Amino acid sequence: MTTRDRLLGLTVVVLWGLNFLAIRVGLDHFPPFFFAALRFLVIAVPVVLFIPRPRVPLKWLLLYGFGFGFLQFAFLFAAMAAGMPTGLASLVLQSSAPFTVVLGAVLLREHVTRRQAIGIAVAVLGMVLIGWDRANNATLLPVILTLLAGLGWAFGNLGNRLAKAESPMRLMLWMTVVPPIPMLALSAVVEGPSAGWHAVSDAFGPQGWPGLVALAYIVIPATIIGSGLWTVLMSRNPAGLVAPFSLLVPVVGIAAAWIFLSETPSVLALIGGVVVIGGCLGGMSVRRPAEAREKVPV
Repeated sequence: MTTRDRLLGLTVVVLWGLNFLAIRVGLDHFPPFFFAALRFLVIAVPVVLFIPRPRVPLKWLLLYGFGFGFLQFAFLFAAMAAGMPTGLASLVLQSSAPFTVVLGAVLLREHVTRRQAIGIAVAVLGMVLIGWDRANNATLLPVILTLLAGLGWAFGNLGNRLAKAESPMRLMLWMTVVPPIPMLALSAVVEGPSAGWHAVSDAFGPQGWPGLVALAYIVIPATIIGSGLWTVLMSRNPAGLVAPFSLLVPVVGIAAAWIFLSETPSVLALIGGVVVIGGCLGGMSVRRPAEAREKVPV
């Protein structure tokens, strides 16, 4: 991975870390499934009208959009609406990194080293600690929902890689076309057919502007810019190299939730978070073989 790609990865980290604050604000104004649909719908309409569809197999585009767009955000927004703390959500969602490596090994036959396997085991231990803490001090359901969101993200990562798009940005934009219809259908069934549209009407009132600002942040910096950069990174680097960058998102997410929302995670949850990040960043990095290192100019 080049230095430029590492800097792009860190940019995504900041954008996605702050994204959790925007999600929390948005969920105070919109029903969760409708909010998830809305974030993609406002992008999908101009994409269909003005952006040519990327030349990739439809099945991989659908896998990317359904995993990254529908599954990830349906479960994530449901988890946060059910009481998942903002900072902790940013941490548990990063289970997508070990999920991506495992799915890459099982489905794409990507090589997993002993170092990576140990890192995944350590990360799982950290998730167990977080789950134990939530089960004893709150409820376990939001953690389970967030883990399912991470699994959905991992399937989306595989769809992105398998698509092998010549224009990763176009692929990311067309990914947003997939989630709105199933998400709106889910919203209509669970939340009622008119609840979301009433929330949109209220958002243009004097008290609704924070919801619109949150939506704008999620759409432009988090989705278009952040997801676009992530798509580029996943398209030109092995999944096992890119996925661990997502483990730095909780550093931003937890700090932002502490500063702006006064969320203070428990000691056990913080220990679990350190274990997760340490295991994934330390154990899931891929070392270049010796012969490759010898070819690098010094």
